[in-house]
Amino acid sequence: MEILRRNRVAWVLLALLAAVLIGWGSLMPGDDLPEQMPWDKANHFIGYAALAFLVWCAIRRYWHAWWLACGYGVLIELAQMLVPGRLGGDPGDILANALGAGAGVMLALALASMRKVFLPRNS
Repeated sequence: MEILRRNRVAWVLLALLAAVLIGWGSLMPGDDLPEQMPWDKANHFIGYAALAFLVWCAIRRYWHAWWLACGYGVLIELAQMLVPGRLGGDPGDILANALGAGAGVMLALALASMRKVFLPRNS
């Protein structure tokens, strides 16, 4: 986890980049999107898992990372209501975002635990 401490600014920038990319893709007008979005909920899940993981790497607080990612997901869903050709506010999307954020935080927790098991502080 030393690499996390030394590169905190890099993790913050990566988390912000992920948030910008999610926002860009989510707030694109409906006319610019393909007619069918296969794996829509999986896209939400993966995107918010990555976001929550990167936020955790930046701030190292599990619940904060989850709440920030979920809150961002809700804000994006609400903002979509203002975008032409988009519906927004889909409870299924919000659920997929929250579950993905939870998975990202759980991955962070698992990696942090593995670090403690496989790389004791003395090494």
